[in-house]
Amino acid sequence: MLQLSEITKKFPDGENSFNHVLRGVNMNIEKGDFVAIKGASGSGKTTLLSILGTLLQPDSGSYLLDNQEINTSGVDYSAIRNQKLGFVFQDHRLLPQLTALENILLPTLAFQSKADDSQIDYAKQLMELTDITSVANQYPDTLSGGEASRTAVCRALIMKPLLVLADEPTGQLDAENARNVALLLKKINRELGTTIVMVTHSDEIADVSNRTLTIKDGVLV
Repeated sequence: MLQLSEITKKFPDGENSFNHVLRGVNMNIEKGDFVAIKGASGSGKTTLLSILGTLLQPDSGSYLLDNQEINTSGVDYSAIRNQKLGFVFQDHRLLPQLTALENILLPTLAFQSKADDSQIDYAKQLMELTDITSVANQYPDTLSGGEASRTAVCRALIMKPLLVLADEPTGQLDAENARNVALLLKKINRELGTTIVMVTHSDEIADVSNRTLTIKDGVLV
């Protein structure tokens, strides 16, 4: 479902100098997999996740997603992000003026004026799956950290994406809630068959995945 071949990325690091963050990354992910990517601070794991999410373009290499070459001209990145990718961020990024249910439905509004009945029903199913049905009409400032994380996970799933990308999804949670969110991602992977790539610095959180890769010196090992 996803294949990276010799992906490179560098950033300016002073005059006439560059920091080569990714030095030829290769990765294959099958549909239904759950992969954790670990690495030291500054190792390039967030850069790699940003490339997977089309938020950042590599300098060279090939990125195939669902048999489509992503690293080429003419690609509608906004459509790919909305229809094929789901994102779970460390800071949740819930809109304060919307209820939990409305936040979950937000991605459905990219190409339509309002969510349809089937999307609303699916949002409610996701809330039931993640045990947050009771907070559907609450606003983000009234949610606990765990409830906000679960709302963000539901939002990432609402468009039934091919791939969910989770960037340190437990980074701002206490140990108990962090473990609960990690186990929730595992449950979603198992019960919905959702393919997940998660970046984390925690060995314990990485252990819930099907397999763990480590990024070191700009390559995956």
